[in-house]
Amino acid sequence: MSRPQPEFVLSTQIRRWAAQEAVAGRLLPWLAAFGTGPLLLATAGLLLIGLLKTPLRWSGTLLLLLAVALAARKPAPDVLVADDGRAFAVRGAGGRLAFHHSGGDTFAIHEWLAGDADGRDVHDRGLGEGMACDTSGCIGKLADGALVAYVTAPDAFEEDCARAILIVTAHEPPPGCAATVIGRKLWRRQGALALRRSGSGYVIASARSTNFDRPWSPAPQHARLAVATESGADISAPPRSAPRDATPRQDDIEADQ
Repeated sequence: MSRPQPEFVLSTQIRRWAAQEAVAGRLLPWLAAFGTGPLLLATAGLLLIGLLKTPLRWSGTLLLLLAVALAARKPAPDVLVADDGRAFAVRGAGGRLAFHHSGGDTFAIHEWLAGDADGRDVHDRGLGEGMACDTSGCIGKLADGALVAYVTAPDAFEEDCARAILIVTAHEPPPGCAATVIGRKLWRRQGALALRRSGSGYVIASARSTNFDRPWSPAPQHARLAVATESGADISAPPRSAPRDATPRQDDIEADQ
C-alpha cells in the first residue's frame, strides 16, 4: 500500500485542526474573517501545493504564510449593528462580543458568531454577558472602558449622551448630544454596519456602499437622489410631453362626407 503524499497529509491536518479549533471556540477572531486578499492568496497557495508535482509546489507555502500575515493584521470590529437595528454587539476587554437583540430573528447573531470564530450557539445565555440592559436600552463597554449605548426609549438620551461615546438608536437624538449617534437612516441606507474605533472617531464598514443599487436589491429612492446629487447629475423629473390631440382635422371630416 502506497504512502499518502505529503501535501495530502498537510491539507488533512490543517482541516482537522481548523474544525476542532472552530468548534471549541479557540480560533483567533481575525482568522475566520480575514478578507478577500488573504483568502485569494491562501487559495492560490493550496492550489500550488496540491496540483504541482515538482518542488515548485512548495512555493505555495510562502503564499500561505503571506496570507496568514495579512489576516493577522486585519483589525476586528468593535461594534456591530444589524441592518434592521434589532441586533447589536460590542467587543469587550476579553475580546469576545456581547450581544443584545430584540425579536426572534437570530440570523445576524449567527453570522457574527461564525465570522468571529466564536463557538457559542445563538441560544447561549452567556451571549449577553458584558451588556447591562433595562427598559430604556442597553449599555456595553469596549476594551478601553468606553461606553456604547443602545437606546430603545427617548428618556435614556439625557444620561447616555453624557456618558457614552457611541449611541445606536432608532429614535431622533436631542440637539447637542455629545455622543456619536448611529441612527435608523444610516443602517436602512447602508445595511448592516461594523464599526472600529480609530482615535476619537470610528471607521464604518457597511454591507452596502452609498452607491449600491442592484436589480435584486434596489437602493431606496432617497439614497438614489443623494448619490445623484453628490455626482452632480440632474435629478429633476423629466419634462412631460404635451398630450397629443386626437381630434381629426376639419379637412379630413369634410373629405369623408
